[in-house]
Amino acid sequence: MEFLVGSVWAAGLAIGIAAFGCGIGQGLGLAGAMNGISRNPEAAGKIQVNMLIGLAMIESLCIYALVVSLILLYAHPALKGTIAVVAAH
Repeated sequence: MEFLVGSVWAAGLAIGIAAFGCGIGQGLGLAGAMNGISRNPEAAGKIQVNMLIGLAMIESLCIYALVVSLILLYAHPALKGTIAVVAAH
């Protein structure tokens, strides 16, 4: 049971930290892109394409944290019976 509690805490922290870091990264990326567009409007198309690619890369880090969290919660073989017992309550 202690392993389940630890896994749930680790999964929650992983998602929380990843979302926090990705939010800050995306905010900084958007701020830089808007700064660049406001200084050089002719380059808006190139800046926007690069910004969107960068945002996709940043967002993928959060998705990786989600995958790791789901693995922590559901892929451990010793938890099969524990999850069934917890779900029954």
